[in-house]
Amino acid sequence: MIELRTPTQIEQMKPAGRFVADVLTALREHAAVGVNLLELDELAHKMIKDRGAESCYIDYHPSFGAMPFGKVLCTSVNDGVLHGLPFDYKLADGDLLSVDFAASVDGWVADSALSVVVGTPRQEDLDLIETTTQALAAGIDAARVGNKVGDISHAIASVAREKGLKINTQFGGHGVGRTMHGDPHIANDGRPGRGFKLQPGLVIAIEPWFLHTTDEIYTDKDGWTLRSVDGSRGAHMEHTVAVTDDGPLILTARD
Repeated sequence: MIELRTPTQIEQMKPAGRFVADVLTALREHAAVGVNLLELDELAHKMIKDRGAESCYIDYHPSFGAMPFGKVLCTSVNDGVLHGLPFDYKLADGDLLSVDFAASVDGWVADSALSVVVGTPRQEDLDLIETTTQALAAGIDAARVGNKVGDISHAIASVAREKGLKINTQFGGHGVGRTMHGDPHIANDGRPGRGFKLQPGLVIAIEPWFLHTTDEIYTDKDGWTLRSVDGSRGAHMEHTVAVTDDGPLILTARD
């Protein structure tokens, strides 16, 4: 069921968005060569506790997960692009790290993700991150009253196709509110003018993710991490966005 939020409720969602943005900013600054993925998860866990927030991940157990997630972050490295389960791994020079984080503050959820290169970057990784960032911006710009869900999907895909990237539509954006995942599904490819008509009060997570040379993925033996079938690297960007009469409002905007 698609739910619409009142202006007052959107105001109430802002602290969650701000908190999620602050956590991702802290993680981006902390990620460095030699830092363990479990250390990043511990940092986020501490920030959750200090804020009095609640993790959306730690007990999360959808049908595609082998068991409850058990951590508060998704940390996907290199050929891992989504749902990366943190493990005992120290980041190496040149690693492409994607971090996805969602939390609930005062009963409202926000969800966001970013990708960074640790240490010495490869230009192709920087280009992939930039393309994913541009696709997110295009999708957000299409999140306007009167447009349709397909317009968001088409805007994302247009950026990816211009760069010659393939697009997986199995996992994408979604509604956000009292829970992390709700309707509507926001695929990263679609036909303009199709789907649910965007109305004021719709709050959604828009999240393009792409791999260098494929759109095919498989689940790692950890039961969670999604990896490219050909070993190519991936990037993932996400914001929680409210559709308003004044245009799209990014609730998880980072400084």
